[in-house]
Amino acid sequence: MSDTQSHISIDDVARIARLARLALTEAEQEAMVGQLNDILESMSVLRTLDVSDVEPTAHVAPIPTPLRPDVVRESLSSSEALQEAPQKADTSFVVPKIVG
Repeated sequence: MSDTQSHISIDDVARIARLARLALTEAEQEAMVGQLNDILESMSVLRTLDVSDVEPTAHVAPIPTPLRPDVVRESLSSSEALQEAPQKADTSFVVPKIVG
């Protein structure tokens, strides 16, 4: 779907579901088409608003990030960390490859 299109088709939903490995029935796909198009319609309404005087925010109220003191302390040795690992190689965990 390109940026210039203003709606999502059932083919778009089927493709996205396949990419996300979701098994959607035809009824679920049709419902999703309606829901996603409603979201796009809402976004198009928001695009018409003048927000040039609105400062970008992550939260409407200032929320401090809680931080703990950075204190050096003893940690696990490699052998202790790997003790319960299902697979290991030397001093590393062996995990399944997930990126082609």
